[in-house]
Amino acid sequence: MATGMATAITADIEYERPPLYDKQEAAIFAGERYSIIEASTKSGKTHGCLAWLIESATLGGCSGREYWWVAPTHRVSQIAFIRAKRAIPQALRRTNESELTITLANGAMLRFLGADRPDTLYGEDVFAAVIDEATRCKEEAWHAVRTTLTATEGPIRIIGNVKGRQNWAYLLARKAEQGAPDMRFTRLTAFDAVQAGVISQAEVEDARNTLPEQVFRELYLAEPSDDGGNPFGLTAIRACIAEESTAPVAVWGVDLAKSQDWTWAIALDSSGTVCRSERWQGPWTVTMDRLTFMLRQGHRCLLDSTGVGDPILEQVQRRVGGNIEGYHFTAPSKQRLMEGLAAAIHQQTIRFPDGPLVSELEAFGYEYTKAGVKYSAPEGLHDDGVCALALAVQARSAPAVRARSLG
Repeated sequence: MATGMATAITADIEYERPPLYDKQEAAIFAGERYSIIEASTKSGKTHGCLAWLIESATLGGCSGREYWWVAPTHRVSQIAFIRAKRAIPQALRRTNESELTITLANGAMLRFLGADRPDTLYGEDVFAAVIDEATRCKEEAWHAVRTTLTATEGPIRIIGNVKGRQNWAYLLARKAEQGAPDMRFTRLTAFDAVQAGVISQAEVEDARNTLPEQVFRELYLAEPSDDGGNPFGLTAIRACIAEESTAPVAVWGVDLAKSQDWTWAIALDSSGTVCRSERWQGPWTVTMDRLTFMLRQGHRCLLDSTGVGDPILEQVQRRVGGNIEGYHFTAPSKQRLMEGLAAAIHQQTIRFPDGPLVSELEAFGYEYTKAGVKYSAPEGLHDDGVCALALAVQARSAPAVRARSLG
């Protein structure tokens, strides 16, 4: 670990750079104007770039000069704002909580902004900037921030996890990696952070064992996938396509409709091949009747019990028996479910027919959040079939469902 660097601010107050490990410090405090950093989660990129921006404003700032931190949304930029407040001694700053600005003792201003409205980023002259989680920021935001640095010829740090290859940050990183003038490229992996003592080897190995390989490689090794943000892998999906089976049903997975979604029920046979796939929209009375008919033979079933699904689950259990179990969707439970489906697809232990289900699988995506990996369909699309298939895979692999006493 590098030691902190003390810098005099006034005659009796000093700011001390927080400890940074060598590779992290070299990437962030590089002499090049552009430093693009593709980094593992928890590798210290945010921590280090906050120190860089604070020092830039402290050492080169004066009244009227602005230094920007731009993140995908206002909420994400607020996280960096809170961390910056903690890092700067209270005697050296004045904050505006509603505007997310910090004015330093020398008059320089740190401003924390969201990239979701790129048109609002034009106009200012900015003396240094950081674009955080760059692969999640709109390309138009990058264009806007770049224009704000024109008059000042200010430096910029572009940081974030990798997320596929079809985004502006990935392409810019490749330019830097190939030696473009005044650009530096650095890849910070989880193993760099382990070597520096920032995270433990055991934590990285646990992530390797619990996450789909593609997600792990992007999130911890900073290696972009060919399939963008798809957690299953387009090649792996295609390898699992097969004709619908005519064998008997072994298990069912049922995702219930929400709002404009579809109710989708998918059955697997004993070999893991889809043998029934039904989807519909309609009132709950229709859904109850269809489910009762489909499940009347007592096959194991995992049924979405989120929200209105809980009373549906209880009614179906009363009608057809107790070999039906509910699955309540939360962010963590959906993550676990999708990781199980990803593993089954990668290992080719399931098969499914081409058509709407494959279209949903190919469109499905993930994003990194502070709470973990969030899996969902793109805005405006559905993931009912993906969820139903994942529930069927879980029903097939989980221990037998214990019949519930309905007394």
